[in-house]
Amino acid sequence: MAEIQPIVWASNKLMLLDQTKLPRQEIVLELTDYRQVVAAIREMRVRGAPALGVTAAYAMALAARQIAEEDPSHFLPLLKEAAEEIKAARPTAVNASWAVDRLLVLVEAEADPPAASQRLLAEAQAMQEDDVAANRRMGQHGARLLRDGDAVLTHCNAGALATAGYGTALGVIRAAWEGGTRFQVYHTETRPFLQGARLTAWELVKMGIPATLVVDSAAGLLLKEHSVQCVIVGADRIAANGDTANKIGTYTLAVVARENDIPFYVAAPTSTVDLSIASGEQIPIEERDPSEVAQLGGVRTAAEGLEIRNPSFDVTPHRYIGAIITEEGIVREPYSTNLAAVVTGTHAGVR
Repeated sequence: MAEIQPIVWASNKLMLLDQTKLPRQEIVLELTDYRQVVAAIREMRVRGAPALGVTAAYAMALAARQIAEEDPSHFLPLLKEAAEEIKAARPTAVNASWAVDRLLVLVEAEADPPAASQRLLAEAQAMQEDDVAANRRMGQHGARLLRDGDAVLTHCNAGALATAGYGTALGVIRAAWEGGTRFQVYHTETRPFLQGARLTAWELVKMGIPATLVVDSAAGLLLKEHSVQCVIVGADRIAANGDTANKIGTYTLAVVARENDIPFYVAAPTSTVDLSIASGEQIPIEERDPSEVAQLGGVRTAAEGLEIRNPSFDVTPHRYIGAIITEEGIVREPYSTNLAAVVTGTHAGVR
């Protein structure tokens, strides 16, 4: 199976597969300025929490290189300004802030700007490799939750395109399939940006896994009639108590799944867990351009003159989540204790 590589560093450039063009075109952006990377993040040319973390790390490396060449005497203050710009590009996903802060700690210990630039690049490359390895481990852990003959529903895109490679929720599905388990996949179109119809569908076709696309509002019927046996989604931020922010519509799926006694699982790396916030009420929810809702394929479909809200995420309370699948294992309630144990390395509550 050919691996999908959404993020590549080559020839001193950051190469990003432009996800706004998929599936009709496979266009690779070649970026040499960190501001170009910030724009790519903001415009959703790269998206998905783990992918944003790795991309943000490369943006920091590019910023460090630019500042080291242009104004080395003000290296650290200018790099901190760039860091804030990178983190603000998409505020809900915690991975970008996690990556940027991790690199800032490294650079503060390095006095020489060119050396600091090289150190940040090496760290970004290591983070990319670590993400793929973590996703593969996560897939193996989560594959135990899927059974022959079942059907699974997923929302948005949590595959290789949302990570440095392999995927989170879709990585679980892939790992189970590669392990010989045979099942049906349903996935939503995921309005308004159509990550499911454009991206998840594209990945599943490439992997040769049978899949059926449904409109977002059909998911409730599938759950009510038990056409699916579990729901697996990714995450953009997980609070200390297990409350999880993910693509808008996830909360609805979790509530309807609970109503119909269908397990609801979240697959995410430990870097997505934000122990600094107690609950999902503290997670910022990004509001995007109303035109994404008013238009489809560049053609306006909504009447003129009306107000439009376009929240990009919602928060699912932890009580609706049956398990959180991480690279360290499957975490269950009580999340307040067990997530902290996983993140800090003591691994209590992991099975």
